[in-house]
Amino acid sequence: MDVSDPKPKTDDLTGQLLSKYQRRSRLQILYVVLLLLVVLLCLWFTGLLDTARMSQGIPAIGVLISEMIPPDFSRWRAWLKPLVDTLAMSIAGTALAVVISLPIAFVATAKTGHHSVRWLARMILNLMRAIPELIMGIVFVAAVGFGMLSGVLALGLHSVGMVGKFFAEAIEHAHPAPIEAVESTGATPLQVITHGVIPQVLPRFADVTMYRWEYNFRASTVMGMVGAGGIGTDLIGSLRLLDYAQVGALLIVILIAVTIVDGLSHLLRRQLT
Repeated sequence: MDVSDPKPKTDDLTGQLLSKYQRRSRLQILYVVLLLLVVLLCLWFTGLLDTARMSQGIPAIGVLISEMIPPDFSRWRAWLKPLVDTLAMSIAGTALAVVISLPIAFVATAKTGHHSVRWLARMILNLMRAIPELIMGIVFVAAVGFGMLSGVLALGLHSVGMVGKFFAEAIEHAHPAPIEAVESTGATPLQVITHGVIPQVLPRFADVTMYRWEYNFRASTVMGMVGAGGIGTDLIGSLRLLDYAQVGALLIVILIAVTIVDGLSHLLRRQLT
């Protein structure tokens, strides 16, 4: 009885796998080379490789920094209220973003949203991300006037784009087993969301919310550029007066405040996730 030798088939399979791996490796190398070429082109196009211009700019930056030293903290008491305003703007803007993002996120996912309106929800999220918060700030300053309200609206609506996107992705990655278990009991769609989806995604929601609060606090420090209040108003005022000693002091104060907010956010994230 003739017994066929399986070795040639094994060798053919090994050769095919090796050839496929080599083609994939060559493609990856090609992609890396093309990416590096694009990066170098962008560096050249934006002037970052212009050594003459950079050599002239670096000493000017050094002179500017030297004028900030020593920082002038003589008006530190006057900065306390703007700092509180900035903190309040970041918290209110984040809360507004979460409230608006939750229903949009549930509509924008295949697991909980209907296909007829899913694309509309995703377009809304894309639109909110596409408009910078400073542009929104200008629009809302023109609409509701100067002050924190315009800053809160700008931060909150701009944040909807990112917060809603990450909320939707968390819902998409929810494990289907708990959802199917709740559906098998004859639960309504709202009950499925309440008992099958939210318990799974709540830690991720909290993580995204805390991260966005950190971002909004940093963003709210520059909302004063468009008249939306906060510590940014004092910073822009000092820059316009060329009072670089106070600019240096304000930057230090903002750095300390951002560090404190980041620490609080990290602590809250550990407790909630």
